[in-house]
Amino acid sequence: MISPPKLALCNFLPDLKCLKEFALDHGFQGIDWTFNRENLPRTRIQEQSLAKTIYTLYPLEVRYHLFFTNRDLGDMDTEKAKNASRLFRHLCRLISRLGGRRITVHVGLGRDSATGLCWQRTVEGLADLTSFAAGLGMRVCLENLVRGWTGRPALFEKILRRAGCWATLDIGHARCCASVRNRSNKMEDFMLAHPERFLNAHIYHEETMEGHLPPVTLADMEDRLRLLRSLPLCDWWVLELREEKALVQTLRIVREYLEREPVPNAAGRAAQA
Repeated sequence: MISPPKLALCNFLPDLKCLKEFALDHGFQGIDWTFNRENLPRTRIQEQSLAKTIYTLYPLEVRYHLFFTNRDLGDMDTEKAKNASRLFRHLCRLISRLGGRRITVHVGLGRDSATGLCWQRTVEGLADLTSFAAGLGMRVCLENLVRGWTGRPALFEKILRRAGCWATLDIGHARCCASVRNRSNKMEDFMLAHPERFLNAHIYHEETMEGHLPPVTLADMEDRLRLLRSLPLCDWWVLELREEKALVQTLRIVREYLEREPVPNAAGRAAQA
């Protein structure tokens, strides 16, 4: 039987004591820690300070999310691609020292299209990063975006297969991508070919120019949550909202679903994780 997923929240509060208290008070089991340009440690002292911070979050589990716009392993500019590779390898080493075992990355983050990206270099760069991280005991997960190659199920599947990486399914991005909106694809097309590769999910209703919106009722997300529960290794659900009221509203609806929905079968899940 598949165990209930661990529910996690983002590191959306600058006061880490308040973040931990909020998480535990609301019954969360983990923190999805986003690294970006603003909070990236620049020195050894900053890295040591971060390590102390992460350790204070126990007993919450921590997984990691790399959010760097216009930093692509497949950039057509060779020097930019090399810089991206150096950054992501550095973060893999840092996260490994922090005890992390799962990281989520992107292809084309911050771009309106795949213009400026090389397909072959993208696949090879992601495969290389996946291999490098595996040597540190980590799994690299590619997230689907609204636009670009990962917003098209067939191309998302090809990248996963050819790069040999794992996956994070963002159900808000999947709802809003053009191929789903125009009904040439369904959300399940993102996962049908490789259901065993999905380790994480990002949970909210949809993404707009204003940001991530919470569901109003369970009906807004029920079908998508049911699809997530069919994924044998997807045990980490990040409620990806950064405003307390919206986050608590989404948490209530996700819990309503989990209490109502029968637990699906997935023989061997624990052995594969």
